Amino acid sequence: MAASPAKKAKTEHTFLFSSESVNEGHPDKLCDQVSDAVLDACLKTDPRSKVACETACKDNMVMVLGEITTGARLDYDSIVRGAVKGIGYDSFVDDLSSVVSKGLSCSSCEVLVRINKQSPDIAGGVHVGKSELDIGAGDQGIMFGYASDETEDCMPLTHLLATRLGKKLTDVRKSGHLWWLRPDGKTQVTIEYKQHADGSVEPLKIHTVVISTQHAEPGKALRTKEVAAYDGPEATAPSMEEMNKLIVKEVIEKCLQEIKLKNGQPAISLYGAHTHLHINPSGKFIIGGPQGDAGLTGRKIIIDTYGGWGAHGGGAFSGKDPTKVDRSAAYVCRQMAKSVVKSGLCKRALVQLSYAIGVAKPLSLFVETYGTQTGSLTPVDITNIVKINFDCRPGAIGQSLALREPKYQETAAYGHFGRAPYTKDGLKFFEWESAKDLRKYTGMSSAEVTAELTASDFLTKWVD
Repeated sequence: MAASPAKKAKTEHTFLFSSESVNEGHPDKLCDQVSDAVLDACLKTDPRSKVACETACKDNMVMVLGEITTGARLDYDSIVRGAVKGIGYDSFVDDLSSVVSKGLSCSSCEVLVRINKQSPDIAGGVHVGKSELDIGAGDQGIMFGYASDETEDCMPLTHLLATRLGKKLTDVRKSGHLWWLRPDGKTQVTIEYKQHADGSVEPLKIHTVVISTQHAEPGKALRTKEVAAYDGPEATAPSMEEMNKLIVKEVIEKCLQEIKLKNGQPAISLYGAHTHLHINPSGKFIIGGPQGDAGLTGRKIIIDTYGGWGAHGGGAFSGKDPTKVDRSAAYVCRQMAKSVVKSGLCKRALVQLSYAIGVAKPLSLFVETYGTQTGSLTPVDITNIVKINFDCRPGAIGQSLALREPKYQETAAYGHFGRAPYTKDGLKFFEWESAKDLRKYTGMSSAEVTAELTASDFLTKWVD
């Protein structure tokens, strides 16, 4: 007898899950931001630019390398120094015992450039002589998107919290509130979850928080020396013990108050005496940035996405124009996953696409609901709903998400997903976070969904 399409109940159980993140001053994240600053500079002048820009950094050196074909005239030196300055790296002393060196200097760093044009073989196969919607994928690959109803943003709480903690560290540093913080830093969060019988997950309590953040010399550093252009009253950095207490109060607790769970309560409701805290567990973190560790573009792909939840196809985002489906298809996968969850079709979703270089239509579409689909809908129905409502050809993704706009440096730190979409100066930021309203399908039967698919033009967008 054929198996029933009905959902199979899962065994309820609890488990621990952890996600980590890094600040914008982490060497790898610095490289991501420089690569995207170069991309933005190209797109600002020439929206059709073809960009594959990598960055490497070590000590007081930043190097950009890759393949770029653009009508823009680029001042790489200025672009690199501007990105480094914006992060907050303004001092370097070639001495690992120095307490003054932040690890990189925007004014004195060496900037190396090794850039040539896109291969004509790739150009001819992907876009030359093709209409916008017929542009092929810039390479083969697999991409994933994930969403969960556990938070207001449809992001896993472990990842959302780790990312927001890093952003809060940067915010209180740049505002001057905790002026003795420096740009480099890492966070990690462990949460105890309950998996329900329907496959959905619910965070029960925050088990552990780890923060390692670069800082000025405790008890000795002076604000007028540490903070560029500061001319206010003099202040001395607190002791290491006091620094750690302020990080708990002004970073962890404030951040938890700002994140909303699906029950409407703030995330701080999951925090308490049961939460294990490890603040600067190595003891001190004065030397950081590229002086402490070399950095490369694309080494923080799990931090950029879902913190280990769902899946990852392996392709990095930063420094790539929207014909590179590593980036653009991952963005639309997130929009598809978020749309089906936000619309109530399921409580969790993982969406996969695959592509071949030079081919416009995706080769495959996969939707996993973890058994959380609602009503009479099946995973096949939800897959068909996605086919009806989305066009995942690279040119179509570029149009629907406005991906030819110079707005990528903003995405390069603190996660590409779970960010509020907004428009500034006519540019649409994080447009993939704008979920489509698919609620009309919640009351449909499989037959009704299939009938709508058959009547649609889905074969112009998808393979059969």
